[in-house]
This record gives sequence, structure tokens and C-alpha cells, in this order.
Amino acid sequence: MLNRQFAPGIKDAIEFNLELKPYQKYQLRNGVNVYAVDAGAEEVIQLEIVFYAGNWYEEKNLVAASTNHLLKNGTTAKSAFAINDHFEYYGSYLNRNCYNETSTITLHSLSKHVPALLPVVRELITDSVFPQEELDIFKQNMKQKLEVSLKKCDFVANRLIDDYLFGHQHPYGRYSSTVAYDALQREELKQYFDRYYINGHAVIFVAGKIPEGFFKDLDQFFGDLPLNTTPLPVIHHPIESSEEKKFRIMNDNNGVQGAIRMARHFPNRHHPDFPKAQVLNNIFGGFFGSRLMTNIREDKGYTYGIHSYLQNHLHNSAWMVSTEAGREVCEATITEVYKEMEMLRNEKVDDEELLLVKNYMMGSVLGELDGPFQIIARWKNIILNNLDENYFANSIQAIKSITAVELQELADKYFQPREFYELVVI
Repeated sequence: MLNRQFAPGIKDAIEFNLELKPYQKYQLRNGVNVYAVDAGAEEVIQLEIVFYAGNWYEEKNLVAASTNHLLKNGTTAKSAFAINDHFEYYGSYLNRNCYNETSTITLHSLSKHVPALLPVVRELITDSVFPQEELDIFKQNMKQKLEVSLKKCDFVANRLIDDYLFGHQHPYGRYSSTVAYDALQREELKQYFDRYYINGHAVIFVAGKIPEGFFKDLDQFFGDLPLNTTPLPVIHHPIESSEEKKFRIMNDNNGVQGAIRMARHFPNRHHPDFPKAQVLNNIFGGFFGSRLMTNIREDKGYTYGIHSYLQNHLHNSAWMVSTEAGREVCEATITEVYKEMEMLRNEKVDDEELLLVKNYMMGSVLGELDGPFQIIARWKNIILNNLDENYFANSIQAIKSITAVELQELADKYFQPREFYELVVI
């Protein structure tokens, strides 16, 4: 029995031994891999089909994203209304997203309703017809949204900084325009759908309370599809970074706020510096108690929030600093960011701050493993990035073992102002 006369001992999060629950791996008869985490207290399930159909593979701007978006907008037998009505009838939610290298179709449902929903999911990825009227509505809506968004300095800054880093023709730097939407043709979407969905490459991730017979149903509806039968094209996109590194853009002459982006190129997750750089990033600007927040938000009052992060792309990455500040203090904000970089280059992080950040990161990981959906998301990141299955354990060890000397060496290597692009959009 607990003795409640004494407070329980306090244990640092870095003392926890965190492990990533292993997945079960299945393979459909056509060779498509299925990764599953059967866990959770509720009778719900998440099914995510990931296609290698992101804008990395498109030959014309917006074709990948538009194809993915319109998957729910009509098949030979069902209208867009009928498709949405079917999923709503069963209390489920079907979403789709397009990223740089991949695109996804994600189903959330009660476990018992999956057999009634899988046939329609199959229909979407084999028989979408992209009705012209749906495409016209999509183009009109997206152009209207774009025109509104282009008035916002943060939206413009997010587009431009990637353009400067990677080049306007690179998938990471390419962005939308009304001209590009107007140029979309139904035949282009149908061809992309045929190449990268019907005959594409896919991998499936499942999490939650997996019902009996689920994998048999999965093989029945998706195991006969011509997926993963032809080689995925190997496409190289050269990075064409801007030679100029400092940009000041006036988007609104009456604007009272400026969007600030500062970024430099950084290796992807396969680089040995990546796990330890995550620790340095958190000290620098990765959480609410970071140095950037303490200085620029709490001490100077220049912004409501400032943060830094490492982009999660499969091929290339970037170290990014992002904030919005008052128009009159944008340049001062940039100066303070460089001061924080200089301090990390020249002074070792003290033991108290390092322990705080380590505990924060371990606690965050612990929170992110709370449930099967979060666990499969971790595995998805590892698998799609083609990382070793020990990557999670190695990352935890990097958090626990990194020293102040190593952090200073990383800061000296990566926090060099000459490597950073600066952008202010007002």
C-alpha cells in the first residue's frame, strides 16, 4: 500500500526506457507491404494507403495535388455526393493529402464498418473519372483561396523561402498560381492517376483495433491491383538556390506586421548529425522554453511566437526559423536570432538547460507514443524515409547522451550566418 505521508520520488524523463511498439508486417498477393499496429482500447481503426505520387513525379505544376484532391469527386458509378454520403452513413472519415514525394488516402472508421468501406476505397483508386464540372469547381475554389492567401505575409513568406532555397522548378520550391490552375486539363489528371495510382507504387499502414478477417479483406480488395509491378521512376531534381541571400518583400504597403523566414540547407535524416541536431534545435527555437522564445518573445516583446525546425523531406532538408513580428522590429528580430546563434557557437550550454531540454524531448516522445495512431505514424516516418529499424532507439540514445561540447560543435558547424537565407515579407 502507498504511504501517502510521503511524496513520491521525482524521476527525470531521460531515465525512462522508451521503446517503440513493433509492427506486424503483412504482404498482399501483389507484393504491397502492409504495416500494422494492433492496439488501443477503442474499436476504431486507421487505414492509410501511401502512394509515391507526390509532386516529385509530376511534369506539370499542380497535377499531383489536383489528382489527389479529386479522388473523392466521382467514379463511373458514384457522384461526389454519393461517395461522401457513403462514408458519412457509416460515421467514417476519408481524407486525402498530397506531399512532395508521396500522397495518401486515409480512412478513419469504427472497426466493424471496415468491410463496408473498403470496396469504395478500392473504387476511388481504380475508377476515379475526374468529372470536368468537378475540376472546374475545384479550379475556381482554389484560385479564390489563393487570391485571399496571397494578401497574407506569412503565406507569401512560406512560398518564397522554399523557392530561394531549392529553386522555383524544384518540387520543394514550386508553388501554385492562378495561371497554373487555369492550365490544368482533365486528361493530364487521368494520365497521372493511371500512372501513379492504378499502376503506381503503394504501401499501407494500419493502426487501431484490427477486426478479425481484416487482412483477408484487405487482400481481397487490394491484392489484385497492378500496384508495384513496374519500376518507380528514378527522378533527380537539381537544387538551384538563389545566389542572393537577403530579401525584403513589400506585399502590403499598409501592413503592420512582417513575416520573417531564415533558413539554410541541411542534410536529410540519413545524416549522422540529424538526431543530435534535433536537440540543438530545441535549445535554439524548438519549444516554448527555447532561447529564441525567451529572448525575442518574452524579453524583447517583438513577437507572439518564434520557432525553428528541421524540414522533414525525403531527399533534402532545411533548418528553418519562422516568426511574424511588428513591421518596425523585423530587422531587430533578425539581429537577435543571429545573436542567439553566436552564443551557441561560443558558449557551452549549461547542465541545467541541457537537462531541461532532454527531459522535454523525452516527455514529448512519450506523449507522441500514446496510442496506436501515433505509434504507426512513427513507423511510417521511419519506413518512408528508408531508415534502419533501430533509428528510433538511436534517436533516443542521442537525446540522452549528447553533451554540451557536441552541441557547441554542431552550432559552430551549422549556425554560420553566411549560410542562412533571410526573408522579410510585409
